[in-house]
Amino acid sequence: MKVSIGMKLQHSPWGGGNQFGHAFAKYLRNRNHEVCFDLADKDIDIILLAEPRRDLRISAYSEYDIVRKIILGRSRALIVHRVNECDERKGTTDVNERLRQAAKCADAAVFVSNWLKDLHNAQGFPCRQQVVIHNGADRDICSSQGYRPWNGSEPLRLVTHHWSSHPMKGFHFYRYIDTLLDSGEFKGILEYTYIGNLPEGFSFTRARHLQPLYGLELAAALRHHHVYVTASQNEPGPNHQNEAACCGLPILYLQSGALPEYCEGFGIGFTETTFSEKLREMMATYHQYVEKMRHFPYTAQAMSMQYEKLFQSLLKRKKELLKNRQWIRRPLWLLRMLCGTGSSQR
Repeated sequence: MKVSIGMKLQHSPWGGGNQFGHAFAKYLRNRNHEVCFDLADKDIDIILLAEPRRDLRISAYSEYDIVRKIILGRSRALIVHRVNECDERKGTTDVNERLRQAAKCADAAVFVSNWLKDLHNAQGFPCRQQVVIHNGADRDICSSQGYRPWNGSEPLRLVTHHWSSHPMKGFHFYRYIDTLLDSGEFKGILEYTYIGNLPEGFSFTRARHLQPLYGLELAAALRHHHVYVTASQNEPGPNHQNEAACCGLPILYLQSGALPEYCEGFGIGFTETTFSEKLREMMATYHQYVEKMRHFPYTAQAMSMQYEKLFQSLLKRKKELLKNRQWIRRPLWLLRMLCGTGSSQR
């Protein structure tokens, strides 16, 4: 099987989509499948549309490029659209519509959470062949080996990491944690590290700030702490907490977006008003959660296996799926795609 992954992979600290691309490509190659990151080859079996917004650095091609490949290049590749984004995550207004436009040519769509699937379907997502495959962290990198649990007498070390500096990543919560370090009941018994980019003008008073880390260096930094905190809002299919969980850290997570879907049973959820209460609960039940972390299911290996099975099942139905393509019978839409016009070229 030859799979084209529509990403320009970055080899430095980057977002969760980039980690997906690296892990999935490694898995496919280990399974003796061929992997490419463009549409040049004539014998591609599966085209994975991972990021249709060509203005983003990580995007390799859009649905426009795919349709040209199918029509002008006479390709019989199947098209799978991986959906991992939404307007709700950063307060934008055009992303959901952009993804719906891109999905019109897809033979199947993969959503990275049930929360995201429900959100897009409520807004009229066009591709009806849908599955949910949760993101996962690469255990070859994010391993709990070397993680030393909290002993109850030393300060409890909290940690967060994000690539994005967008305020909806939860910086009002992270500032609140910063204030806890120097006041009230948590003074002297709590430490906090933030790894990643900060919003312009934002700074911590007592918390430790590290620049973005990547790969084994990031995993080592996470393992140096005891509990992971994420207050990111409306996350569609987050991977940052997966990386921490695979390193052995129980999770304190905001009950928002897909975070509960990924974290339930492996940490404690909090709301806008209950962080201190849930932090106390974590300190009281910490060791119960440490024991559970070895069973955390969201790994890159499990994720990649599900993609592989999906692709193989689609290829078994290839004749049927090609016959059922509706967009091939829409000449005006096809003309717009081939000419590269229309708002979805953004």
